[in-house]
Amino acid sequence: MKKFIVRLVFVFLTFTMAGLPLQNAQAQCAMCSLTAESSVKNGNTQGSTLNKGILVLLSAPYLAVGLVGFLWYRKFRKGQSQAESDTLV
Repeated sequence: MKKFIVRLVFVFLTFTMAGLPLQNAQAQCAMCSLTAESSVKNGNTQGSTLNKGILVLLSAPYLAVGLVGFLWYRKFRKGQSQAESDTLV
């Protein structure tokens, strides 16, 4: 029953946070955004390079979370297979 309540609270908080009104945020400093905008207008590729750099920096946290999740899953499966082999003996 306790797990059900915890899950219910988690789901409630998740949907509550997702439903909050969001404000637009400027993700770049003023100098970077001015440089990117002017370079795109002039036909330079600095703006696309800046966007690619942002994507590279953004990928690192996702890779770290994925690695931790994979290691946790592998450890969970290893413990589960050992428990099954112990019950068979």
